[in-house]
Amino acid sequence: MPEVVVPDDFPSIFFGTEAHETLKSKAEVKVYTEKAASPEELQERLRGAVVAVNIRAYSKFTPELLASCRDLKMIAVLGIGTDNVDLKAASRLGIKVTNTPGYSAVAVAEHALALMLAAGRKIPQHQQELQAGRWTRIPMVQLHGKTLGIIGFGSIGRQMASLAKGIGMEVIVWTFHPEAGPPTRPGIRFLPLDDLVSRADVVSIHIRASEKTRHLLNREAFQKMKPAAILVNTARAGIVDTEAMIAALKSGKLAAAGLDVFDQEPLPPEDVLLTLPNVVLSPHTSGMTPEAIKRGNEMVAENVVAFLEGRLINEVKP
Repeated sequence: MPEVVVPDDFPSIFFGTEAHETLKSKAEVKVYTEKAASPEELQERLRGAVVAVNIRAYSKFTPELLASCRDLKMIAVLGIGTDNVDLKAASRLGIKVTNTPGYSAVAVAEHALALMLAAGRKIPQHQQELQAGRWTRIPMVQLHGKTLGIIGFGSIGRQMASLAKGIGMEVIVWTFHPEAGPPTRPGIRFLPLDDLVSRADVVSIHIRASEKTRHLLNREAFQKMKPAAILVNTARAGIVDTEAMIAALKSGKLAAAGLDVFDQEPLPPEDVLLTLPNVVLSPHTSGMTPEAIKRGNEMVAENVVAFLEGRLINEVKP
């Protein structure tokens, strides 16, 4: 039987699940529930694997690693983003890559909405004041009637648009290919990126990380934003120039940010973001609901089983 290796199920969400049992009926399956201590250990875990199931983005499938995995034919990523896999190198080596689109759309959009509301309503600051014994009334933002700018309009972006419309926000969208997307709901407009960042009261990022989207929001973009704008990022940290964002937060050009993703994860205890009062943080958990985890596990197993049967679904190309 072909060998399927899950090298990075830590913290564990896959071992012992129905999806795990499904794969065990089709292949020899090895699941590692501790983080590899080094790239060399990750390489050793993948030795002999025909399929790698990638659970965590901290596992980097570099060209060097991929070249060393001579038996590897497929990487099944549990997640939407594949920026931890060198897709060009995989393609050159004939390694197929799949992901699980849409599995966490509801969970991530709800989390983005929660970060937006917490940042606008300044929930963390109010809690800190109460815990310090002070009854402080800090000015807040009412989001009803404000404009949400959504960057990216895949399954998560569309779900976010629906939630925002539900609380009375106007919605504008930027995406690379608006003409190729699904029909929009009434009242949702596609705009150029410069127009979106200059008109939006809140900007929420829901686009894949790639070479084209690295630092999509840079110093110039922050300068174009409205005074007192709010930024929400539940996608990938690299889409935003972090130094430029911090400068905007410190200067007041950016009123607040709700962040679930960071340049370095776990976030170091000395990171400046932890010291800013106008930032709401969560530890890359936006998709970690039981419902999303279950569906992600199911989809990754479906992708692997299809591959072993000679089919390919949910392929990601360079």
